[in-house]
Amino acid sequence: MLLPVKIILSIIISYLLGSIPTAYLFGRLYKGIDIRQHGSGNVGATNAFRVLGKIPGTIVLLLDIAKGTVAVALVVDLLGLEGIIFRVLAGIAVVIGHNWTVFLQFKGGKGIATGLGVLIGLTIKIAAIRPVLLLTVATWAVVFLATGYVSVSSVTAATLLPLFMLLLNGSIELIILGVIFCIFVVLRHRPNIKRLIAGTESRVNLPFRKKK
Repeated sequence: MLLPVKIILSIIISYLLGSIPTAYLFGRLYKGIDIRQHGSGNVGATNAFRVLGKIPGTIVLLLDIAKGTVAVALVVDLLGLEGIIFRVLAGIAVVIGHNWTVFLQFKGGKGIATGLGVLIGLTIKIAAIRPVLLLTVATWAVVFLATGYVSVSSVTAATLLPLFMLLLNGSIELIILGVIFCIFVVLRHRPNIKRLIAGTESRVNLPFRKKK
């Protein structure tokens, strides 16, 4: 198989993999509802937790993470592609698929879980960037525990991702991936940012935080 054909196949397969609307499917199967008409209306793990409950939400989260991991760690290998650039292309494609799924009129999630899966897949193949994954997850966790806002945690972690890539000697391809993921996350969180400014954004009531 010619290299250009392999690359195109990798991108298409990764996009279609990312496009599988797990939260939507679980909403239909578990509660017989269209999750887009409940909660925030988002087709992602956070809204699945909110609308469907902890167990279905956890399953959706894990499956969305798995989509990113499989795309960069398995699909690329199965097609016999070697090099960081091919994993980066697959990673971008799978997140685009999740965010703008062909199965739901190009409306999807926000790419956080699938983007995390991409990072996990990359660290499986590129041990040198494992600190990037750890720092990104730690940033998300610290900000979430401090604020209770999933959106703030996600935007903060995504914004710092390119910096982590740069400081930890990531290749130019990985730095570009970080920048693209950052742009995706900010764009997909524009409604959340508006609600944060207006003071109407939903906050998770953590056990140790006093309700105001």
